[in-house]
Amino acid sequence: MKYHKLPHSSLEVSKICLGTMTFGEQNTKQEAFEQLDFAVERGINFIDTAEMYPVPPKQNTQGLTESYIGDWLSHSDKRQKVILATKVAGPRNVPYIRENMSLDRRNIHQALDDSLTRLKTDYIDLYQLHWPQRKTNCFGQLNYPYPNDNEEVTLIETLEALNELIKAGKIRYIGVSNETHGA
Repeated sequence: MKYHKLPHSSLEVSKICLGTMTFGEQNTKQEAFEQLDFAVERGINFIDTAEMYPVPPKQNTQGLTESYIGDWLSHSDKRQKVILATKVAGPRNVPYIRENMSLDRRNIHQALDDSLTRLKTDYIDLYQLHWPQRKTNCFGQLNYPYPNDNEEVTLIETLEALNELIKAGKIRYIGVSNETHGA
C-alpha cells in the first residue's frame, strides 16, 4: 500500500480510503467487520464515515455505520492502526439527528460527542463539516442559483467551536467534505 501525508497535518494516510456509507443499510455488521479486516490487512489505514450514515439517510438507521465501526474498533483493538474520519451533518433537512442542524457551537459539540460514543473512541483524527453552513451546490446541479442571504451562524463561530474540540483533544484535524464555490 502507498501512503501520503494529508496536507497540513501529520497524518500518513493510505492512498485508498475505505468509505463506509453503506454499513447498516447495504452491509450487515458482520460484512462491515469483514470489509474492515480485509482493508486493514492490506494496509488501508484511512476509514471515512459520517454521523448521518448509512445512506440513503433514514431515521431508523442513522448512526449505524459509526456504531458498526465502533464495535469493530473495540473488538479488534485496532484504533491505533487507523486514521478515522467522520463528519458533522450540518444544515440539511435531517431533523431526526438534531432539531437545529446549524454548525454552531452547541450542535458541533453534541454531534462530536455522539459520534465519539458510537465510534467507541476518545478522539477523531479528521473531523469534517459534511457541508458548509452556507447553501452550496453540493452535487453539481447545472445553473444552481446561489443565494445571497446571510447565514445566522458565521464561519468564525463554526471554527471556534471546532478549535475548542481540538484543544480538548477530541479532534486532531478538521476539514470540509462537500464544498464548492459560486461563479
